[in-house]
Amino acid sequence: MPGINQAPEAGLRAPLILLPSSRSSTTATPLGEGLPTQEELLVHYPAKFTWKQLKTFVNSGDLGLLKRDKRLQVRYDLWAEGIKTDYGSIVKYLKDYRLQWGKHDNLSLIPTALGTGSGQFPPYIGVLGTDTTELSPPYFTADTPAQYISVIQNDWPYSVPAEVEHTLIWTNIPVYPIIPLLITARVSQDGLWGFTGLSPSSPPPSPSTLPSCLPALEEWGITLDKMVVSARGTKEEQDMVQRAGAEIHEWVKRRWKEDEWEAAWFVNPPRLQSVPGLAHIHVFARRKT
Repeated sequence: MPGINQAPEAGLRAPLILLPSSRSSTTATPLGEGLPTQEELLVHYPAKFTWKQLKTFVNSGDLGLLKRDKRLQVRYDLWAEGIKTDYGSIVKYLKDYRLQWGKHDNLSLIPTALGTGSGQFPPYIGVLGTDTTELSPPYFTADTPAQYISVIQNDWPYSVPAEVEHTLIWTNIPVYPIIPLLITARVSQDGLWGFTGLSPSSPPPSPSTLPSCLPALEEWGITLDKMVVSARGTKEEQDMVQRAGAEIHEWVKRRWKEDEWEAAWFVNPPRLQSVPGLAHIHVFARRKT
C-alpha cells in the first residue's frame, strides 16, 4: 500500500496519527506513527514468515494466507482513515500523489536493492509516450508503455523476511486480460500467481506441504478448513490460467533478472483487493546469494 515522505499538494496535509506508544529509553529505534521506516519494520514488526513459507502460501491457491503483521495492520488502518479524511479516498491519494506514472519511485521510505549491483536502476519496460490522445492499451502486457505503470515499494508490506522485498506494480489499465469463460469463476476466486528465477532443483513448494506452514498463521486463526481454494482444475483449465498470467510473468522476469533474483508474483482476486478501484500486482523478490 501507499506512502508519503514529501509534502502533498497545496491544501492537503499528511495526517500525523498517534499510536499507543511503546517507546522506552532503551529502544534505539522509537516506534513512530504513519508510514513505517525500514528500521521500524525490522525492530518492531519482525517477519513472521520465512521465504519458503511465503512461496508455499502463494502456491497454496489461497492468497488470503498472506498477512501483514497484526500490529502494523492497526497502524495502517489508522493511517488510512486520516488519508481518506484529507484526500477523500485511498484511490484519490494514490492517483493524485503517491503514484508517479512512468517515473521511478522517489517517495518510498523502504529501500530496494534492485539495480544496486550495476549501479544503475533498471529502466521500465516500454516507452514513455508523449501523445496523450492515443488510446490506452486494453490491458496490462509485458510491453505496456511506462506512462501506464508505477512501480513502488509497498509502504505497508506483508510480514516478509528482511531479505525479501515487497514491491507493487500499479497500473491505470486493467491488469487482467480477457479471461475465458471456463476459468472465470476460478480466477475470480483465486487470482493469478507465478514464480521466476527458481532453479529446476528448487521448484515452488508443493501445496501439499502447506500443513507444515500453518503454525506460522496461528495468530490469525487460519486452519485448513477455513481456506478458500478451488478444486484442482483440468489440464486445459490449468493451461488457461497460466496463459492468463503470461504477460505479467514476462514483465516480472524482465525486471527481476532470473540470474540475480527469485520472485513470487500474484494478483489478488476481487475478494482480497484492498484498493479495488486501481489494479496492481504484488511481487516478493529475494536477491540470490
